[in-house]
Amino acid sequence: MALQGPVSRRLGGAYNRNMRRSLFQRGLHVRILVLALFAVTAFAVRAKADTIVLKNGRRITGYHVVEEGDKVTYQTSAGELTLPKSIVDHVERDDAAMPEARAAAAASLEIAAPLVDAPRGGDSSVNAQAVHGGSVDREYIAKLENAARSGAPQANANAALAHHAAAQFELTQGDLEHALSDERTALNFEPDEPALLANVAYMYLRRSEYKQSLEYIDRAKRKAPHDPEICKLAGWAYYGLSKLDQAVEEWQRSYALRPDPETKAALDKALRDKKQEESYKENESIHFRLKYDGSEEPELAKDVLRTLESHFSAIESELGYTPPDSIGVILYTRQAFIDVTQAPGWSGALNDGRIRVPVQGLSGMSPELSRVLKHELTHSFVDQKTHQRAPAWIQEGLAQWMEGKRSAENAPTLSRLFGQGQVVPLGSLEGSWMSFDRNQAAYAYAWALANVEYIVATGGMSDVDRILDRIGRGESAESAVRAVLHSDYGDLMQSTAAYLQKTYGN
Repeated sequence: MALQGPVSRRLGGAYNRNMRRSLFQRGLHVRILVLALFAVTAFAVRAKADTIVLKNGRRITGYHVVEEGDKVTYQTSAGELTLPKSIVDHVERDDAAMPEARAAAAASLEIAAPLVDAPRGGDSSVNAQAVHGGSVDREYIAKLENAARSGAPQANANAALAHHAAAQFELTQGDLEHALSDERTALNFEPDEPALLANVAYMYLRRSEYKQSLEYIDRAKRKAPHDPEICKLAGWAYYGLSKLDQAVEEWQRSYALRPDPETKAALDKALRDKKQEESYKENESIHFRLKYDGSEEPELAKDVLRTLESHFSAIESELGYTPPDSIGVILYTRQAFIDVTQAPGWSGALNDGRIRVPVQGLSGMSPELSRVLKHELTHSFVDQKTHQRAPAWIQEGLAQWMEGKRSAENAPTLSRLFGQGQVVPLGSLEGSWMSFDRNQAAYAYAWALANVEYIVATGGMSDVDRILDRIGRGESAESAVRAVLHSDYGDLMQSTAAYLQKTYGN
């Protein structure tokens, strides 16, 4: 998201939409960073979270941990994850965590895993034998696959159930790639099972591959036309494709079948969009679907598309990645932007799967608007390249770097903060920045840019690409940094501070 004046934000929405703000400014003044000093300790407080202790001894940190039924759900920088309660020993609550941070995490619009029954017909013991001791038993699953070659229905059901169990476990580990592979393999044995189809569709949604997701949703609908979870997934797929009429229709059907707060929140958001955009004009280019207020200049809409296509080519080249589906873009008046997005007054743009920008008063492309568009488009690329797993500091640091910002103006203050031991750890800047105030956000943006700038300056964009690729494969951000840079977060921050001092002086 882009900041109006000095700071901007990006709201959470359809997939891992923790609010991310993108900086839109002529310069982040040192005085803002000085004002932000008081907030340094507040980051540590806000970063506190609960700890889930598994029976195998592993400890998982997450926000808004909820124990419900046979599941434990929690929020991370990768979105909402779910664990089977059977593998959880206990949850260590951090009662000091900021209530507003918890509320923000709970309120963010996430695509939750579908609440569908496990595949039918399999032996009840398969789950426990396919996944045990904190890992997937591939030897056991291979035996079930061999048995399924007989074509017996029970053998096929067992093989499908085993791969489904493996996929669900891999999801809890953040390993979306292997989870998708296992769930699709399960479908080879039970191709018409709605639960498997819904889970594959969900995983494609997590990858922002909406057209691919709809293929599995349509198959699931033929087998379970009145399943509210499948209708809910269809709503997300259509919303991702900027097809609001279909998204609203699916979410209304889902809510009528089974009212739940998550569907209501998504539906309300889509209805706000739909109401605002009913009178909007539309335009398209190769990679974008644009809607804009009819009172704005048609030439501005054309300029925006031309600029976005130019930025698309540049980012595509830098990141070695091409988003699979068209990206939605909406141009608003300032008041409409605030009304629809419900963004704070200091926000200058937003990306919640669609790029939303207020352009009131502009008749053509300006350098500032071009930078905002490139910043927000970077978020779209990074979200899809990493399947919404990239932490906020990488998202915002890279988006600023791509739009052309550098750390010259803020380097002295950042170096001084580091030297005084008042720097905020990168680990505290991984999750949502939703509850940050203007000064905290100003600091977070500046420090995020500095660390990304150091990575690019010393190892080139190829190092960033490799970090993003590893995150997309399911590695934690710090693990990816360690593998590529041979440095943990502490080393990276120290190297960044040294780079700032060497490059820009005191």
